[in-house]
Amino acid sequence: MNTQTFVNKAEASGIIAFDFLDYKPTTEIVELDIKDHLFMGMIVKEKEFKESIAALDYSVYNEKAVGIICSTDAIIPPWAYMLIMEKLSPYAVYVDLNNAETILLDLWKRRITYADLKHYKNQKVVVRAHTHHDSALYLLATGLLKPLVKSLMYGEIGLPKVIFKN
Repeated sequence: MNTQTFVNKAEASGIIAFDFLDYKPTTEIVELDIKDHLFMGMIVKEKEFKESIAALDYSVYNEKAVGIICSTDAIIPPWAYMLIMEKLSPYAVYVDLNNAETILLDLWKRRITYADLKHYKNQKVVVRAHTHHDSALYLLATGLLKPLVKSLMYGEIGLPKVIFKN
């Protein structure tokens, strides 16, 4: 009887994975378009703008990240953003002058930046490849992991591309 022992070479390599999906924000992100509160969708008329902003139900933004956008080429004065922020601040967990996609990236970068990465210290680490992730995440991960790890790779544990070896 032939008893072969199968060895998982990927597991035996001692390489551990750093996966961006472990740090993906779970906060719902919504956009608030200022255009809807402008005269003819283009002009900030102070009195009308203030009334329109005051009439909004801000509770719909509770525990959400809010991207403030203007989908027209209107010139928005800084006080208008301040007024919106004053109304949103009791509800939203995060507010920025960006679209939802950019806010997702910003929140993702924050989660990685403030993550406890000490378990990667002196390890062989592969940053998992995801073609749909923004390259800024890879840049950030490299900057944070390089001072900690023994070696840094890209791809998958079974077939990584070496980026840095100490």
